[in-house]
Amino acid sequence: MVLDRAAVTVEAADPRSQETKTILAPVSLTLTEQRIAIIGANGSGKSTLLRLLNGLVLPSSGTVQVNGNSTQRDVSAVRRSVGFVFTDPLSQLVMPTPQEDIELSLRRQKLSKAERRHKATAILADYGLAHLAESSIYELSGGERQLTALATVLAVAPDILVLDEPSTLLDLRNTRLLMERLDALPQQIIMSTHNLDLAARFDRILVIDCGQLVFDGEPDRGIARYRELAG
Repeated sequence: MVLDRAAVTVEAADPRSQETKTILAPVSLTLTEQRIAIIGANGSGKSTLLRLLNGLVLPSSGTVQVNGNSTQRDVSAVRRSVGFVFTDPLSQLVMPTPQEDIELSLRRQKLSKAERRHKATAILADYGLAHLAESSIYELSGGERQLTALATVLAVAPDILVLDEPSTLLDLRNTRLLMERLDALPQQIIMSTHNLDLAARFDRILVIDCGQLVFDGEPDRGIARYRELAG
């Protein structure tokens, strides 16, 4: 995954103004490590950077490429390669039950209805969610919803998994369960988090401050830099 001077700007709220606001200043990165954490204050630009990685946000200037595919020209190919998990799983769980949500995700694999149902059932069992297959999404706990969202994204086997603060709504036990599941995955993982203990376990840390990349390197030094910025 390569970002070449990728930047995101938006027009001013006042239509009479010619000014633009920079959400993310130009950033150039080659992301090859297996586990990359992104840390920074709320509103710093972390989510914008993450959304560039699968075309949810397009760069105003510069380019983003995933496995040679441009997020601007080849968005379908990019999204087949990059799975995205939101902070709030209710933002992406669109069907009434976990079973139906995973079956919907599997449609892109052109399986028969019976094959989709069988595979979805197996996936839920693998995540310890088989007993909740037909439950309403709204009856699930925060941890169960997040695991369901993760299972839905991973059902189509993306190469890269991008997660936007996935533990924010979880208690300690469910955070531990989520991280155990992530640790076992073969995919490259790029994750934003406020949990510095989690970030310290990653191979590389990016620190974003006021829309700019201010650190890129080893976890210990990155966390120390973030603490300096936080005062």
